[in-house]
Amino acid sequence: MKINQKRFQEHIETLAEIGKIGETGVCRLAHSKEDREAVDVVRLWMEEAGLDTHIDGFGNLVGRVEGKEKDKPILMLGSHIDSQPYGGRFDGTLGALGAIEVVHTMKEEGITPNRSIEVICFADEEGSRFNKGVFGVRGIIGQLEEGELERKDKNGVTRLEALREFGVEPDLSQSPVYKPGDIEAFLELHIEQGPVLESQNKPVGIVSAISGPIWLTVTLEGFAGHAGSVPMNLRQDAFLGASIITKEFNELVLNEGTPNTVGTVGSVQTFPNSRNIIPEKVEFTIDLRDIDLDARTKLEKKLYEIIERTSREHNLEFSISEDTRSDPRYCADWIKDIMKKEDEQLGYDSPTLMSGPFHDALFMSYISDYGMIFVRCEKGISHNPLEYAEMEDMQKGVELLYHTALKIAQS
Repeated sequence: MKINQKRFQEHIETLAEIGKIGETGVCRLAHSKEDREAVDVVRLWMEEAGLDTHIDGFGNLVGRVEGKEKDKPILMLGSHIDSQPYGGRFDGTLGALGAIEVVHTMKEEGITPNRSIEVICFADEEGSRFNKGVFGVRGIIGQLEEGELERKDKNGVTRLEALREFGVEPDLSQSPVYKPGDIEAFLELHIEQGPVLESQNKPVGIVSAISGPIWLTVTLEGFAGHAGSVPMNLRQDAFLGASIITKEFNELVLNEGTPNTVGTVGSVQTFPNSRNIIPEKVEFTIDLRDIDLDARTKLEKKLYEIIERTSREHNLEFSISEDTRSDPRYCADWIKDIMKKEDEQLGYDSPTLMSGPFHDALFMSYISDYGMIFVRCEKGISHNPLEYAEMEDMQKGVELLYHTALKIAQS
């Protein structure tokens, strides 16, 4: 292998200690003190790899090595290092540290790339703290929305306050930082977060596309009453309505979705949340994804019909807010071709597969061609302290990333 396996393993293990929970878990919420500690450590590794670094006005950590031909569109590599509140050691981290290892290896091989290379650790990919993720990548491509800095976490802290505590004075006027044509290609390495590679007994996979997610927040309002005295047929039970919608949504996806369709109700808040009071208000999130945009659109329409009909039948008021909407995005054929050729040289025989989860790469696709490499993870578990990937598999993924990046950097 070209990459320094020992150094890469030490970086992975060291970063896993920052925000560590339990034996194997990690909690590094966006813009938190743990996130800042991680950024400072990773920044040092970037500089050791020969990258000039800075933290931008969105909280992204960016490193750059200048190429021989400064006018060429750059090659960008990276991922994120923030985590879920009950997360694992490798989600995002693999791609961020793998990208640094790629550049460090080029330096040790005495290679000055023809085009400049930037490595980026995107801020708040996960979205778990402010219920709106991929903040850093949306910032650099000009897709931030009104009120982004006013969003609050569960403790009432705004993103603006959190970023200032993190050590950044946000300047959203900098957005967009990059425009179409500035970046030749964006490459992201990531654990699969699914079971396909394990089922095929393959350590590495080449990604074909990323499913497009819709995130909705649904609010149902009924009327609170005593749980012991209001007859069942006279109730306006918001939680009952939410339960029916959840069940029918699940059946809709199972019965009418494609093999790649997934739907989830992931967060539920009830009011007044008391044992002996009929729930008056329920707010819950819906996550709907598919690689087939037409199929997703049909299901979304039927989902709205389910919500409207259930609310009418149970005498509830409803509202739906859209938090995220993104179309499926397909990896560039020319990048996949390079990956396949380099993969053949390495003898991996890697399959091609799609991504259900979205990644920073999905948003980079709006201004740049992109490619992704997946690494096998045990039982497909992610967003969980049980998340696990073999070091040998991860190193193979970094090796493929290195050879792909080198080919593009020298083109």
